[in-house]
Amino acid sequence: MTEQSAATRPLRIAIVGAGPAGIYAADALMKSDADVSIDLYERMPAPFGLIRYGVAPDHPRIKGIITALHKVLDKEQVRLLGNIDYGTDITLDDLRRFYDAVIFSTGANADRALPIPGIDLDGSYGAADFVSWYDGHPDVSRSWPLDAEKVAVLGVGNVALDVARVLAKTGDELLPTEIPPNVYEGLKQNKAVEVHVFGRRGPAQAKFTPLELRELDHSPTIEVIVDPEDIDYDEGSEAARRHSKQVDMVANTLEQWAIRDQGNRPHKLFLHFFESPAEVLGDENGKVVGLRTERTQLDGTGNVKGTGVFKDWDVQAVYRAVGYLSQNINQLPFDDQAGTVPNEAGRVIADENADGPARYMPATYVTGWIKRGPVGLIGHTKGDANETIACLLDDAPGFAPAENPDPQAVTEFLEGKGIPFTTWAGWYRLDAHERALGEPEGRERVKVVEREDMLRASEPHKV
Repeated sequence: MTEQSAATRPLRIAIVGAGPAGIYAADALMKSDADVSIDLYERMPAPFGLIRYGVAPDHPRIKGIITALHKVLDKEQVRLLGNIDYGTDITLDDLRRFYDAVIFSTGANADRALPIPGIDLDGSYGAADFVSWYDGHPDVSRSWPLDAEKVAVLGVGNVALDVARVLAKTGDELLPTEIPPNVYEGLKQNKAVEVHVFGRRGPAQAKFTPLELRELDHSPTIEVIVDPEDIDYDEGSEAARRHSKQVDMVANTLEQWAIRDQGNRPHKLFLHFFESPAEVLGDENGKVVGLRTERTQLDGTGNVKGTGVFKDWDVQAVYRAVGYLSQNINQLPFDDQAGTVPNEAGRVIADENADGPARYMPATYVTGWIKRGPVGLIGHTKGDANETIACLLDDAPGFAPAENPDPQAVTEFLEGKGIPFTTWAGWYRLDAHERALGEPEGRERVKVVEREDMLRASEPHKV
């Protein structure tokens, strides 16, 4: 910015993505000494990203994070502009006209590939798609095939636990949560009585958090089963337990489950370790009829190697929960392998010169999973945001000032294109509407699924 423009108006910042990462970035900006004016862009009609559309409905504790995010969006320096699809409704060139800098915090909502034979068979699914269905995402099908009695879940992270738990619970158990009617009706028809979770390494390498793991055992309908033969540690595993209280707590819980007597709860949830998925098996009609795994063993470092011993498991559906993947962002460089935008401490790298330092895209930044990859817990994105915002503020004196920084210019631009964008006041209306839907049933809320219905509740005059 020029000295004159900096003195006469706030620094105008656009943040693309109104999930936790974007809101934490807005919070970091407002906590700095800078005079800022922030617009948060969101593709969905409602904010909160992963918390609304990526966290299992029976995790109200995690959804409580929304309370803290609410306080950020209530601040007068920040404005929500929802139901706007970056790259279609508004481009980077458009944003540069209205803002001094742009931050991308678009997260990750696709499934990472698992390149094994049969992974594309009918009955083989990505966990992200299933999560979107049971979380009432408007852009996915309203129904989900739940006719498999025995199901495999590939992966040993918290998403795998969420998927396994939702598959193993009954629809009535989940009814007190915010699930919409179509999800409840689907889960009522669920035929799964056995859910098998597979990890290729051992208990000390599982990526569960202790609390998430223990919650599996709280359901009156789910019997959690661990094979004592899967409790094994090498030198690397023991070192991991010594250096991490969380790793040790997870291992202790799994050990306790392995030695206890099996109960008689109707649904069985098996946690298998040292089983590496090798092939999804299908019939002549292309439907899943089994899973083939290779037994692995520890190599001393905490890693594993194959034993050449294979086992076929009788399952009729397979869900891969092997990680999320961010999608390419229009007009930005992208690392397809890592699923991230190339950056240095949040500054987007335009190109890398082998003979000199990296060159950055002017006033363009990333934070959250699009910056570092889809790993870690929601709270970890706070550190990302602080680092990115520190870089942005260091660079601010050199920003080319926005051509038209008046906040009203953006809304006039969107209205001129006929885009029915939602607002923070609109979220309060949608929130009240969802709570009213839940009240007759004694539920906190019932989530609205259809995009048009969300718009009708939040911005009735725009529909």
